[in-house]
Amino acid sequence: MIVTVIGLGLIGGSMALDLKNRGFASQIIGVDNNVNHTNIALLSKIVDEIEDLDTAIKKADLIIIATPINATKNLLPDILDKIKGTIKIVTDAGSTKAGIGEIVKNHPNRKQYVASHPMAGTEYSGPLAAISRLFDYKNVIICDKELSSDFSISLVKQMYETLNMKMIFMNSKQHDISAAYVSHMSHISSFVLSLAVLEKEKNDKNILNLASGGFASTVRLAKSSAEMWVPIFEQNSESILEVIDTYIEKLNDFRTSIKNNNQENLTELILQANQIQKIL
Repeated sequence: MIVTVIGLGLIGGSMALDLKNRGFASQIIGVDNNVNHTNIALLSKIVDEIEDLDTAIKKADLIIIATPINATKNLLPDILDKIKGTIKIVTDAGSTKAGIGEIVKNHPNRKQYVASHPMAGTEYSGPLAAISRLFDYKNVIICDKELSSDFSISLVKQMYETLNMKMIFMNSKQHDISAAYVSHMSHISSFVLSLAVLEKEKNDKNILNLASGGFASTVRLAKSSAEMWVPIFEQNSESILEVIDTYIEKLNDFRTSIKNNNQENLTELILQANQIQKIL
């Protein structure tokens, strides 16, 4: 099995490491526009070789697109064109699915593409952030399964089983709504809190001196890459705006209760929030 990974950052690099080390791939070919990324990926043995896009596609049995969403939207139709007349399979690791799916829904080679979203990551980016076991025991969402061939699903399923992931099937629109709540809003909350603290810290130097584990864990995601997240917010804006409105509503509930010193209502809000533990 020859696997081409397009995009040698955290996700693509981590997939490459375990797919090779666990015997799924006999060879990993890397593609990335960033020369620093390709050099690091080679030196770190994340990939076996670096090729241009066309050569990497020709050599591959399986092609993984692990680029920011805006780049994936441009790459996917072109890659599906290039694999015409072959049994090559394409999958991606993007955090939004509906927009990408809409672009290729009528493509003659659509059945050779599997829309997937491995639900794993860290706040770091680039090939130096790539780590083994990143995906172990996490969920991967496969979207619009019925639009992919049985062979395509079978191969991608084998790949994610190699990464020790649990597969969940959804339609792309429902995926994007759910992702807005459990993933995208978490990043927005972290970005906003960081901005608020940085603005206040200009006048109160004690703020960061008092920062501890709770603050660090809450703003951890604020270190995430703008290159990755701006396209996600753009692609999933409708669902994200709905979540932001709900978030503001709940934030105002807390503000009103604190302003009115309504301890009973504050207690009830916190007890309601505690229920998330039953889900997690």
